[in-house]
Amino acid sequence: MARAALKLPPRLTGRLDASLLRGAPAAPGRPLRSWRLAALTGRLAELSSREGAAGLTLAFSLVLDAQRAGEPVGWLTADESAFFPPDAARGGVDLDALVVVRLPAAGQLPRAAEHLARSGAFGLLVLDLGEAARVPVPMQMRLLGLAREHESAVLFLTRKGGGDASLGSLVSLRAEAGQEPVARPASAGEDVRRAGAGVFTCTARVLKDKRGGPGWSHVEVCRGPDGLC
Repeated sequence: MARAALKLPPRLTGRLDASLLRGAPAAPGRPLRSWRLAALTGRLAELSSREGAAGLTLAFSLVLDAQRAGEPVGWLTADESAFFPPDAARGGVDLDALVVVRLPAAGQLPRAAEHLARSGAFGLLVLDLGEAARVPVPMQMRLLGLAREHESAVLFLTRKGGGDASLGSLVSLRAEAGQEPVARPASAGEDVRRAGAGVFTCTARVLKDKRGGPGWSHVEVCRGPDGLC
């Protein structure tokens, strides 16, 4: 199973270099650019990564944001790419409130997502499509229409690099996930020193954003789960 990292609480991130927590303020006349559910509502988004960990971490950040807003979340995954539930729980995700749909093949996920989206019960649907990601344009059109109708968001997780083609032109926001270790500054507070060598940044580098424009990044300071630090 794929492992996700844990987002560090503010008492730890506050002791790290502030440049690691750079935001993405909106340009004049443009909407706020942020990796939050509110910014993705009514849209199809794609988060790509060569390795699954960074993508999972940033996806679960959205799941947590949705749950804090009281929005139900559906997570759809194929058997071969299931996430590791204890990591999500330690990151603050309420597993009892997360609807997980597991199917034999990734190609079955878009149809299942359409059924969930039609219910109007979900604020966020995450489809872990893996390496063989493909969502036909007619299906994308239906999912987009349902996302707009029910004010929800649809996030596709794909295993590829930022230079590879996206799922299609209907994807409103495309980002590439990556991670880098954080060098502990000599003046770091005791809390950060106790965090150990497993502290790193997870970055969503936005390649396309039809609402706010590309070229911005969302950065989270995280700690790898036990055994992977």
